[in-house]
Amino acid sequence: MSVHFLPATNCRRFAARGFTRIELLVVIAIIAILVALLLPAVQAAREAARKTQCVNNLKQIGIALHNYHETSQCFPPGWIGVTSGQQDTHGLNGWGWASKLLHRMDQQSLYHQINFKLAVDDPANAGVLKISLPMFRCPSDTSSESWTMNHETTGSPLLQLPTANYIGSFGTDELDDCESVPVGQRCASNGVFFHNESVRMPSITDGASSTLFVGERKTKPAAGWNSTWVGIIPTGEEHFPRILGSADHTPNSPAGHFDDFSSHHTTGGHFLMVDGRVRMITTNIAENVYKSLATRGGNEPTPDF
Repeated sequence: MSVHFLPATNCRRFAARGFTRIELLVVIAIIAILVALLLPAVQAAREAARKTQCVNNLKQIGIALHNYHETSQCFPPGWIGVTSGQQDTHGLNGWGWASKLLHRMDQQSLYHQINFKLAVDDPANAGVLKISLPMFRCPSDTSSESWTMNHETTGSPLLQLPTANYIGSFGTDELDDCESVPVGQRCASNGVFFHNESVRMPSITDGASSTLFVGERKTKPAAGWNSTWVGIIPTGEEHFPRILGSADHTPNSPAGHFDDFSSHHTTGGHFLMVDGRVRMITTNIAENVYKSLATRGGNEPTPDF
């Protein structure tokens, strides 16, 4: 009987080798560096996408405004304010320019819910004031969809209004001046949108490509900076700058006045020109050039900007 011997085997067991503490710290440090390098690029890409959407929103507003003009032979007034048949900046019904565009921006149902014969804050229109519309919001502005308008003197809440970021160009005149205009007089301006006036294309003698139409305004709730798309509140205060803007200071100016145009884009603000183009205007624009763009018929020379 033969005996067979099995070949000898190495019985040592090899344990799987893991990371040492130092190696793990090095890996974590490398990952942190990569994240730090990639994060600005990701944020920049997201902001670029938000800017594109903002531009598209303004272009759609421009199309709706020109469709309105084609039908009515004029652009909508900045806001309506009448008392007993007389001009009144605080009068009824308060509805602003943007509300007149809803049925031209795929919001026919909402448009027909509004009773334009009644004031903005009439209980019959309460349901409309709860609706925030993406087409009037800049994606770079992440504030809430609505805000509370308080009485300027007493601080008591008046009503909730939907947030918006696009306001009409009042021109270079001070919006606050409208507060003191007596009943019977209209608060006019040198821009495209103002009290009880429907501007026609032939009246824009400075040229459609050289006249501001609609621009951005950022929200800043802590400072009370909130805009809306519905109009003014005839029974309230602090209402004029909520739907219109004045070119008193350049966009995002350090002056920081609420009735100025502004945005959350670091390079400046987007503006819709009367000809339908959307341009980015920065704080660095020469003030005289900027103000010449805000007037519809000032006959000022407007160099390239």
